[in-house]
Amino acid sequence: MKTLVLVFHPDLTASRANRRLTEEMEKQANVTVHRVYEAYPDEKIDVAAEQRLLEGHDRIVLQFPFYWYSTPSLLKKWEDAILAYGWAYGSNGDKLKGKELLIAITTGGSKESYSPGGREKYTVPELLRPFEATSNLIGMLYLTPYVFYGVNRLSDEELEQGAMDYVAYALNPELNFLAVR
Repeated sequence: MKTLVLVFHPDLTASRANRRLTEEMEKQANVTVHRVYEAYPDEKIDVAAEQRLLEGHDRIVLQFPFYWYSTPSLLKKWEDAILAYGWAYGSNGDKLKGKELLIAITTGGSKESYSPGGREKYTVPELLRPFEATSNLIGMLYLTPYVFYGVNRLSDEELEQGAMDYVAYALNPELNFLAVR
């Protein structure tokens, strides 16, 4: 299975967690890592090139920091441009049908804060529901998201373990117990 990891971080060099997850994923066989902000610093997305990348892979991973209960802005712009009618959905839009979609996010907040009784009032899967709906629309198999909580307070050892867990889960999503760290 060929896996494409699309990393959406506006300044990966300044990110301890997303940078480490990306570095570990880049070491893996049958994995293509695409640093989207670095590819498009002007945010002028090459739609045809992005669509070719997606077509050439079986599992698509969208990796990003969870900002304001959402995504970095380039991810939304990318979705709007790439997941086009007639290509991703619609009468002839079946290019992603049957492929797997994995959302992999980092949060500053703890797992407990993302609960009905926590500070955020909602779980991360609830907040990611638009990705699940999009996956359904375009015929992808939506995998249980990988959530790496509390990344701002991790020890070096916890970060290393999280990077290993991320790779293990992204490449073997049947290991569902690793999906939430």
